[in-house]
Amino acid sequence: MKEMIEYSEYPRTKQSIAADFRKLGVKRGMTILVHSSLSSIGWVNGGAVAVIQALMEVVTEEGTIVMPSQSVELSDPARWGNPPVPQSWWKVIKESMPAYDPRYTPVTRGLGQIAELFRSFPGVERSEHPNYSFTAWGRDKDKILYPHPLEFGLGERSPLGKLYDRESYVLQLGAQFDSTTCFHLAEYRIEYKKVISLGAPVLVEGERVWKEYQELEFREELFTEVGEFYKREYEVKEGYVGSACCRLFSIKESVDYAEKWFNEFDSNRNAVREIQARKDGIL
Repeated sequence: MKEMIEYSEYPRTKQSIAADFRKLGVKRGMTILVHSSLSSIGWVNGGAVAVIQALMEVVTEEGTIVMPSQSVELSDPARWGNPPVPQSWWKVIKESMPAYDPRYTPVTRGLGQIAELFRSFPGVERSEHPNYSFTAWGRDKDKILYPHPLEFGLGERSPLGKLYDRESYVLQLGAQFDSTTCFHLAEYRIEYKKVISLGAPVLVEGERVWKEYQELEFREELFTEVGEFYKREYEVKEGYVGSACCRLFSIKESVDYAEKWFNEFDSNRNAVREIQARKDGIL
């Protein structure tokens, strides 16, 4: 708290945050996917509550606010690495892990206080995926959230695919490109894809069931580079909300660019491998 106060030049309020949103380009009736970092904004009177209320007042129920509400901890312990757990624990963990429930399963810690609090606001709903759920409020929330298939949970039939099909925007509220979830949609559209098997506990007719499903092995480690190249070539509105450096940009445009970037990246990587293999006498 002390650091946030020292970091802030003046007391931020719901009203000043709303004004900052409007100045950035957020408008009434927009559909926006929000990635946020409350600490980046600085001290706000009312904290995350004030920020969410300000965003709702600007967008209004004529628009739709969407946030990631992932719960990736509900997963196969055999894949855990930070920290790993002993193999002798795996069976017990899988059998006893509480099933995903959109009402109370917590949001993954790294998504921040705003995303965690948003899911509990009146009128906010949450999709059905045990690992890659989204929350939404506003006019098109049901159309965006439901259904949310278990298989390939960030693909064409997911909320991301539905956001792409609308005139939707990404709002990076103090967040960076490495958290830009919509770039995952581009990963489903490229030639190089590695399909893996994942699992999570879900409720089926009120009964807890462990479900296996297919997913891609994602490459989030490339997202920062994708984003930096994207903003050099396309319009990205930049400004400040409180002390947070923020960006507003098109989901469709950025996903299309990411698809092109990934394909070029993989093509170049394969070309380098081929050249090296010829040098080594393999080809």
